[in-house]
Amino acid sequence: MCSYTIRAYTPADLPEMIRIWNEVVEDGIAFPQEELLDETSGAEFFASQTYCGVAASEDEVVGLYILHPNNIGRCGHICNASYAVSRTERGNHIGEQLVKDCIRQGHEEGFRVLQFNAVVESNIHARHLYERIGFHQLGVIPGGFRMKDGHYENICPYYIEL
Repeated sequence: MCSYTIRAYTPADLPEMIRIWNEVVEDGIAFPQEELLDETSGAEFFASQTYCGVAASEDEVVGLYILHPNNIGRCGHICNASYAVSRTERGNHIGEQLVKDCIRQGHEEGFRVLQFNAVVESNIHARHLYERIGFHQLGVIPGGFRMKDGHYENICPYYIEL
């Protein structure tokens, strides 16, 4: 297992970030997005976030997260995030490093709560990670996520105070 640093993304990271993001979208079992990012839409998407962190070695990006408000106004202190790890690096605890950095970064950005709106119930690895770190499950939304093959699965919202 290689050692990775979690840092803010740079424009040079965009091709790998787009590739990794699109892998998760193509899998169709975790992200709500269905459209793939291209060079232009990817640059715009990542630039529009409050913060984007990447897990990188000296020569490659293997994972990323995006952090942004979950809502506006009186609920603007609650943030939301998404995480993506390259298929070849899953299982190497990169996601845990990304989540922990995201919690720190969310606090630094002035957010008070990090909330996940749509964790797919069958995404056991993510759910166990969140619970181990200290996230609380808010309940279950029956059939809230349409999987790539068309069937519906429950989603489990989670939150942690920052």
